[in-house]
Amino acid sequence: MAKPSPTSKPAAAKPSSAPTSGLDGFFRITERGSTVGREIRGGLVTFFTMAYIVVLNPLIIGTQQDGTGQFLGGGDIVQAQTLVAAGTALVAGVMTLLMGVVANYPLALATGLGLNAFVTFGIAKLPDMTWADAMGLVFLEGVIILVLVLTGFRQAVFRAIPAELKTAISVGIGLFITIIGLVDAGFVRRTATGPVPVELGIGGTLNGWPLLVFVIGVLGIIVMLVRKVKGAILYGIVGGTVLAIIVEAIGKIGGQFDATGKFVNPAGWGLNVPALPDNVIDVPDFSLLGQFSILGSFSKIGVVAAVLLVFTLLLADFFDTMGTMVAVGAEGGLLDKNGNPPNSDKILLVDSVAAIAGGAGSVSSNTSYIESAAGVGEGARTGLASVVTGVMFLFATFLAPLVKVVPYEAATPALVVVGFLMMQQVKGIDWDDLEIAIPAFLTIVLMPFTYSITVGIGAGFVVYTLIKAVRGKSNQIHPLLWTVSGLFVLYFAITPIKEILGV
Repeated sequence: MAKPSPTSKPAAAKPSSAPTSGLDGFFRITERGSTVGREIRGGLVTFFTMAYIVVLNPLIIGTQQDGTGQFLGGGDIVQAQTLVAAGTALVAGVMTLLMGVVANYPLALATGLGLNAFVTFGIAKLPDMTWADAMGLVFLEGVIILVLVLTGFRQAVFRAIPAELKTAISVGIGLFITIIGLVDAGFVRRTATGPVPVELGIGGTLNGWPLLVFVIGVLGIIVMLVRKVKGAILYGIVGGTVLAIIVEAIGKIGGQFDATGKFVNPAGWGLNVPALPDNVIDVPDFSLLGQFSILGSFSKIGVVAAVLLVFTLLLADFFDTMGTMVAVGAEGGLLDKNGNPPNSDKILLVDSVAAIAGGAGSVSSNTSYIESAAGVGEGARTGLASVVTGVMFLFATFLAPLVKVVPYEAATPALVVVGFLMMQQVKGIDWDDLEIAIPAFLTIVLMPFTYSITVGIGAGFVVYTLIKAVRGKSNQIHPLLWTVSGLFVLYFAITPIKEILGV
């Protein structure tokens, strides 16, 4: 009797004959053991757990001047943030819709966190560089990834990864989104002094009403989850937001930062102050679209430096998506016996186009979001969920004031709970086999501890290849894994390489 794949959950029972027409047939909803209601709930949950990007991306790339002293769009800081918010929601909406319709996968896309910071501080702020130059490099990186997808190279690399390493990637990402949730909510924070890097709440205590809202949100979702309440995660987000609005209306707590961006209130709300806005609808301005220069940076910083920057963007984008689509598929029981999701070629194709769209839209590279796992945890199994999420992002271009109502403390409980659900896959790893256990361990722990999916994947690949080599089993390593491991060595050594080359 065949055992289920260690990288996936048992698949739902499938009907004897799948529908061949209509919404159900197009998205294969019944075939994947789902319902339209679950897909809608899952799509809404995914949107609410990642809607923060519409607010956060403007705070990262909309508040910084490029190497010539200009804000995005050429205006002031307020105008830049407004333009970035509209562009972020638009590109995320279109690309997520495309993921749903083309790849039929419950995966949402938006501007990649970490990538946007690198584009801002590592590229746009270089001497004489403009935002158009920086976004041109993002566009170029996306084109290269698209070529790798169309030639089959990206899919081949994905299939060369051992199944248990894919499981480790899923588990590591589960811990990664858990720490994202805990940190964004303020439940875990950096210490002000001393050798210990993090602590509980403020000064080791759970101080402040926003933290109470977060704790109630987590416990509420847990209670509903164990009682098998359908829609538990969505109810938790909505209920937490309502509670936050009430608490703010009574307590007048305010945000953590003042109008100048100075951190003044540790016990305040994270990201958004939960109060109903005066205006629900705001007309978007998409004038950032098309403001990019593909080759402008090459004359500003030189060919070698530009190529290294594109390589850094490329490697991070290349493997983040691979890890994310595996983790989401594993959570939904969508992976085959080799740990591959359905339509992986189409998933990677849409993701590569999203990188191009992010550069062309001047909002930084768009990539697949691990928060999609929250929607899958709510029951999403098909691209219909992505269509729902995409439509919500398009609505957000007009409803940006309403999106700003949800604080971190109301949305992040979903990430913590989904982190637990993804952690359950750890039993699929053979911990007695050191050849896989050590690389799996490093993959799992380095993702949350370095705050980087790419670092965890890279460390796992390099150590797996090294162990196989020193044990005389080089013939068991796929040639592409040798290549990728070598590229990761270059990735980890990128700073000393730049110093040696003088760039």
